[in-house]
Amino acid sequence: MPDDRGRRIVLEARPRPPVRGEEPPAHASARPGGRSWWRGALSLVVLLALWQVAAIVAQSPVLPPPSAVGASVYRHLLYGDLVQDVAVTLARVAVAFALAMGIGSALGILLGRNRVLDEFFDGWVVIGLNMPALVTIVLCYVWFGLNEVAAVLAVAINKTPLVVTVTREGARSLDRSLLEMAKVFEIPRGRVLRRIVLPQLAPSLMASARAGLALTWKIVLVVELLGRPNGVGFQIRSFFNFFDIAGILAYTFVFIAVILMVENCLLRPLDRRVGRWRTA
Repeated sequence: MPDDRGRRIVLEARPRPPVRGEEPPAHASARPGGRSWWRGALSLVVLLALWQVAAIVAQSPVLPPPSAVGASVYRHLLYGDLVQDVAVTLARVAVAFALAMGIGSALGILLGRNRVLDEFFDGWVVIGLNMPALVTIVLCYVWFGLNEVAAVLAVAINKTPLVVTVTREGARSLDRSLLEMAKVFEIPRGRVLRRIVLPQLAPSLMASARAGLALTWKIVLVVELLGRPNGVGFQIRSFFNFFDIAGILAYTFVFIAVILMVENCLLRPLDRRVGRWRTA
């Protein structure tokens, strides 16, 4: 029977994370997360200034100045349904995102570790990647009706092939020697998954999550615009009917700000945490 020493070798085979208080490597401060915040703030100020100048020069209702958009945001926050619409859209994004990540990650790992299945289903994945989102949305509404199930399912179907593709590439690059050693020493599958497979797949999973979040919320807006009675996409369609450009920009920027908060406060810190061992 294999001894405990062999088991420890397998379980400790992951790269060592940095020790608390240890000096970071010289290149750690060069990563994107270490940039000064003021550069981003200065960039936004310049963008707003250029926008203001363009609005003054154009003097057209199709290009409202930043002050008009800000007033629209304030008005819809106080007297409109801005908070409720953003919450509804975020709920749809969260459900569709979770479904696509769960199903796509499982399929990606399966295809990446099984050549026969990968060759058989590769064409399916390519078709899914190239299927227009609009076609999927329309088909789901026709097949399942104008309801929440069809809306969420359409978004999840559009995002899943991307997750499968990224996760599959990560699964293909797993260290086979560690997996074979785990098999020799009869390490339980659950522990192998937690201690060997998932740490190596973490970069691929985070890449698919960050790219998928941007894709998901954009498709959700199209879904709402075509067939839902509420949400940010529905309100944008209403503003379009009344030629309210300030309202369109107000809803758009508020929702982008919320998504950026999710990205910066949740996904980026998580990405840095799971990838900390690579800077050790």
